[in-house]
Amino acid sequence: MKVRISLFFALFVGLFQIGFGQEVLVSSDGQRGYLLGPGDIVTGKVLNEPQFDFVATIDEDGKFQVPFFDKSVFAKCRTENELRGDVTQLLAKYLRTPQVSVTVTERKSRPPASIYGEVKTPQTVDLRRKATLLELLSFAGGVTEDAGGTVQVFRTQPLMCSEDGEEDPLATNSEDRLEVPSRIYSLSNIRQGRAEANPVIYPGDVIVVLKAAPIYIMGEVIQPVGMRLPEGGLSLAQALAMVGGVRREAKTKDVKIYRLKANSKDRETISVNYDNIKKGQQKDVMLEPYDIIEVDKSKKSIQKIIFETITGVGRQAAASMTGSITNRILY
Repeated sequence: MKVRISLFFALFVGLFQIGFGQEVLVSSDGQRGYLLGPGDIVTGKVLNEPQFDFVATIDEDGKFQVPFFDKSVFAKCRTENELRGDVTQLLAKYLRTPQVSVTVTERKSRPPASIYGEVKTPQTVDLRRKATLLELLSFAGGVTEDAGGTVQVFRTQPLMCSEDGEEDPLATNSEDRLEVPSRIYSLSNIRQGRAEANPVIYPGDVIVVLKAAPIYIMGEVIQPVGMRLPEGGLSLAQALAMVGGVRREAKTKDVKIYRLKANSKDRETISVNYDNIKKGQQKDVMLEPYDIIEVDKSKKSIQKIIFETITGVGRQAAASMTGSITNRILY
């Protein structure tokens, strides 16, 4: 799925990173270690030879310069140990067995991954090792009660140091640089541990846990309210039970569901016999995002109207008689 990035989106991500604390996932044993990229700053020191010490920034081509040498050292997607070997080899032209150390003093080549939306602890994470979507959702404290059933992952920049044969599942063939590739994953599939729903998250990725879509219940119910569809879905009977049920005057044989038509703002009307659902004579109706459920008031029967009229007249007569009779006390 592709969306067009806007200035608002970029500013929002920037403000998000400022507003929330940044966490760090460090490399675990057995992994290659941090791979350098453009913008990183490295510091080199040579034992007892301070004139050869240097501080260099990796340029856009992934290279940096060592003092007194015209030849650049290629650093992109390489580790500190690999760079130390190259620098040692260069200095060996002037020094006998040089003792060299090369360290990354500032890591600026990769922006942090951002996690926001319906998670308990929105934050940014500085990724220094591979991490999966499930791991980062857990890192953010899990999802909230208002979370829907989907998570959207945006890839804001191409992979810089992909392994041999590794393909980006979010890659796009579009030549439009303003398009940000994204993909939607099911929370249910993520929890079940399905590999296709648990991708590797890379620096700069933006993870958005989408909020559940709302539905609205109105009319002759105990508590008219708007609520959000849970991940597993919600039926009409369940929704009416959650609002305390229907009132005595409710027209339960003709409950209306106003549902959006596909790719349109217009709605279709679905009539449901709630009495038959309760009796098991009709299949319960599963609600969809933005449904409006209306429980109308039933019309009074002729017998009920006559009864209320008679009892109403009788009450009025009794009230008028009570008001006109003088109250006296006999001693």
